[in-house]
Amino acid sequence: MKKYMKAMIPVLLFGALASGCGSTTNGSASSNQKDSATSSSQGKPKVGVVFKALNDEYWKIMQAGAEAAGKKYGVDVEVAGPADETQVIQQVSMIEDDITKKVSALAVAPSQPATVLPAFQKAKQANIPLVLIDSDASFPDKVSFVGTGNFEAGKQAGKFIASKLQKGDKVAIIRGSLGDNTHDERTNGAEEALKAAGINIASVQPADSDRNKALSVMENILQTQPDIKAVYGTSDEMALGALRALKSEHSKAFVVGFNGSSNALDSIKAGDMTASIAQDPYKIGYLGVEAAVKAMKKEAVDKRIDSGTKVITKDNVVEFENNLKQILGK
Repeated sequence: MKKYMKAMIPVLLFGALASGCGSTTNGSASSNQKDSATSSSQGKPKVGVVFKALNDEYWKIMQAGAEAAGKKYGVDVEVAGPADETQVIQQVSMIEDDITKKVSALAVAPSQPATVLPAFQKAKQANIPLVLIDSDASFPDKVSFVGTGNFEAGKQAGKFIASKLQKGDKVAIIRGSLGDNTHDERTNGAEEALKAAGINIASVQPADSDRNKALSVMENILQTQPDIKAVYGTSDEMALGALRALKSEHSKAFVVGFNGSSNALDSIKAGDMTASIAQDPYKIGYLGVEAAVKAMKKEAVDKRIDSGTKVITKDNVVEFENNLKQILGK
């Protein structure tokens, strides 16, 4: 699933940690081939950080967090990632390259967990601690998973929607691909909260995190359920597609998305989308490197570290964007 710019730094260190961006990093796939001699000569441990991609602001924000942690803990952080999230084989090569260079620890956001598992086994054989960030995988020897608790975030979305409705009102959910664990959790959490509040879930349909597909799905839902009061999209792209369909049908249903993407923030400011559940990539990057450093030092690390989410509405969207600009140095 393609991700767009996301950020959330409330209690979460947005400003305080943003100044820490100074470690050794790689800004493209090819730069991951850089020789590690500099780190060795300085006597600093190196943490290899491998993202799904480096092609949008979400990963740049996560990189800023990872670098800030590297500066705080006195380690070199080498960030790499393919040009696009679909380039899974390239990501595997980057992980293996870090293993060959004998990094002290790894923090990886796996694109396709099943594909990267052999590389994870190589890290284990090389006694390199592995922290998974952003996306989890069924690898029992990982040190920890650092990322969004999607089920709880889904519940947060459901509670927010329910707070604006009456019992018996109808809600449609447009979700990512069936079988995608991230979207399963975001959907299930919302369903639990909505049902607990007495809200009628009229339809749950997949749109594969695609705006145009969500537009079509929403149009079909409105044909049979024109009295929908709200729509929850498990990504902002789907929420924006649903919003377009609602507008064309002059529906007054409100829309809540997930990710805190730039397009969603613009829509919220314009008074179109009502809210987005924003993740915190900066904190994911920071806590991921922190966990890797602790593992490297054989210190205790929690098996799951929830980076948290925040509901972005018209009341806090400007503050949120200002924090984001500070992180990105804009």
